[in-house]
Amino acid sequence: MKKTAVIGAGPSGITALKNLLDEGINAVAFDRQDDVGGNWIFSEKEGHSSVFETTHIISSKTLSQYADFPFDDFDPNIPDYPSHEQLRLYFRAYARRFNLCPHIRFHTVVKKCTPLKGGGWEVTTEKDGREETEAFEALAVCNGHHWDPRMPDYPGSFTGEFMHAHSFKRAAPFRGKRVLVIGGGNSACDVAVETSRVSSFTAVSMRRGYRIIPKFFFGEPSDKIGEKGRWIPLRLRSFIFDALLKILIGPNKKYGLPEAKTKFGEVHPTINDELLHKIRHGKVHPRGDIERFDGSEVVFKDGRREEYDAVVACTGYKITHPFFEKDLIDYSSGNVPLYLRMLHPEFTDLYFIGLFQPIGCIWPGAELQSKIMARELAGKWKRPEDTAQRARSEADNPHYRQIDTPRHTITVDYHLFRKELLKELPRDYVRRTLPDTVRDQ
Repeated sequence: MKKTAVIGAGPSGITALKNLLDEGINAVAFDRQDDVGGNWIFSEKEGHSSVFETTHIISSKTLSQYADFPFDDFDPNIPDYPSHEQLRLYFRAYARRFNLCPHIRFHTVVKKCTPLKGGGWEVTTEKDGREETEAFEALAVCNGHHWDPRMPDYPGSFTGEFMHAHSFKRAAPFRGKRVLVIGGGNSACDVAVETSRVSSFTAVSMRRGYRIIPKFFFGEPSDKIGEKGRWIPLRLRSFIFDALLKILIGPNKKYGLPEAKTKFGEVHPTINDELLHKIRHGKVHPRGDIERFDGSEVVFKDGRREEYDAVVACTGYKITHPFFEKDLIDYSSGNVPLYLRMLHPEFTDLYFIGLFQPIGCIWPGAELQSKIMARELAGKWKRPEDTAQRARSEADNPHYRQIDTPRHTITVDYHLFRKELLKELPRDYVRRTLPDTVRDQ
């Protein structure tokens, strides 16, 4: 069996490792932290991209669990939207259940990966200042895509504290301050809500309209409501969900926010129960796009000028693989032509697990990708001969025609993508290894 290196022991890395070991493959994972869980390990260290202290998942538990280890097997009383601490313990329990830790080298940074002539990879790692080079026959990249901050660039300079959400860990440092949050995505809304609890003034600047989706519809998690209509064609399903949202929430203008001019799915949705509440209670103040900075003041495009102590940019992340030479693999532009969002068109011994952004949770899809990878390495599955053409076709024909920004290049529909992955697994294998909730996808 092929000796395989797994980069990362976050949610995608541990399921990749687990499924490789299930097929009897000699696999080892490398991670810079001292535990599994990736950015779900809360840490106040600047160098670690982690959730902040009050983070809860934005997809519900039943659509965010590993099929091989449902949340009920971990804790039958876990809430609909678990906290980061509960998720950290869940990932730790997953690793313990499948005896993964003996196969993980913690406190280890992957420095460089170089393809070998004839196949395989030379992997250079560093631990405690010492470098080591080792050859592997296959490589699974699971380092995530929410860790390299994308900073906005505005004219002028800001003399207050200017930071990315990557460095935001807790609201306490903003007590009594005037805070401006840039963005309309999930991180921006969470940061605006949390800082508003302690700040003297919090505003949120959005350059375009977003759909702010509550976590519950009709007493059920909103993604569970969406799941009920997964059999409906995607365009019609998006239209229905958009209409439902307008009925229940009303137009954005009621909250002082710009209207969403895109169709549902063209911009990644924002899941937040508190932002609209905070706006209507005068705790968060909507602002338009920024024109420039002027010392301690922010000048907005509508002519408004306001003074702030801190600006938090929630402007997304770059897709970065620092261990590859850029002329070999560079997806920082957002152009990611991978078949099934995982198979490289040229390197047949290279896999990217979790390098997609579902309208939903990544981990169930990453688990299915891992099963396909492991089966191929075990000789039980064969990729199509036209993988390169299929990879290009996937990139050119995404599930959603989203707006042209680097953030909206790897989006997939949660249910449609899982259906595509399940087609690559034999029916008896799916029936034997996956629960009822995914057999009918």
